[in-house]
Amino acid sequence: MSLRDRLTEDLKLAMKSRDQLRVDVIRMIKAAVLNKEVELKKDLDDAEMSKVMTALLKQRRESVEQFEKAQRTDLAQKERQEIAIIEHYLPKAPSAQELEAIVAAVLRETGARSPQDMGAVMKAVMAKLAGHAVDGKQISDLVRSKLQG
Repeated sequence: MSLRDRLTEDLKLAMKSRDQLRVDVIRMIKAAVLNKEVELKKDLDDAEMSKVMTALLKQRRESVEQFEKAQRTDLAQKERQEIAIIEHYLPKAPSAQELEAIVAAVLRETGARSPQDMGAVMKAVMAKLAGHAVDGKQISDLVRSKLQG
């Protein structure tokens, strides 16, 4: 079953069970995907849809950070619930050990030694992790620490 079909089926189920948060989040995902399809003038495949959802995750994580700074725990909690729903549709994120192994492999492949090589390393790491729900900032911090250490 494609990601698009899963979203449609889950939307129907959420509407039947009156799960308003899930309905809202799935509609938001579908709207973001539709906007990207209009922008690119083509239908998105599952991998491209995953990229759109990863961008939505990043927005939600930034919102959580801002709400916590403003001490709005109620809004931060709602964003966390939305993150959990979006993550349900993405492939499982690699563990910290898996990320470290990927970064180490890319460093060996590229021969990167200094922080000036960060761009090339990040590009290669992100290419290997395409389609996975990964936090670019977390990866950036990991790469930076490896290049400086």
